[in-house]
Amino acid sequence: MEQLKERLNKIIPRITSDDFLNSTGLGNEIAFYIFDYPSEKELEIRDHIKFILDHLKKKKPELRIKHINLFELIINNLKDNDFLDRAIKLQKEKGNESLLKALKGLLNGKKIAAVFVKEADPDNHDLVLISGVGSVWPLLRGHSLLNNLHPLMSDTPLVMFYPGVYSGSDLKLFGRLDQKNYYRAFRLVP
Repeated sequence: MEQLKERLNKIIPRITSDDFLNSTGLGNEIAFYIFDYPSEKELEIRDHIKFILDHLKKKKPELRIKHINLFELIINNLKDNDFLDRAIKLQKEKGNESLLKALKGLLNGKKIAAVFVKEADPDNHDLVLISGVGSVWPLLRGHSLLNNLHPLMSDTPLVMFYPGVYSGSDLKLFGRLDQKNYYRAFRLVP
């Protein structure tokens, strides 16, 4: 618990540093970062993200930050495509497997990446924060979204708050789902 608090306290200095915001020293790597945490601390992380956003509005109002909750993004996308009510009805009548199959095309990584980028508007933001990764599983997988965002985010740093373990190469959602989802990103703070 104490280690998580220490790591949380390092986020604001890290994301407001000039090196971070200018993607200095990345050696042509894209500025994607992951802050992994124990999934049972989800509510604390949500509160801390709110704290970060409120703090930065006051202390660094010139910093243009966009926060995207993936669950809200997907719900809004389903509404925009007039599919939310049908999806709920389908899940009730035919179950989760039928729902996943029906949503597969609408929520594939490439399509959601396009929706994400439209919402994130990276050319007009200095930093993008992502939360809600655990809430959208198995509809959307974090590594799939990140892989599809690579060519779309330009130089805007992106931080994904990840309820699980990031080894530096593999993402393990909830610290339990060992699916060897290779992804290369930087750990936001050790």
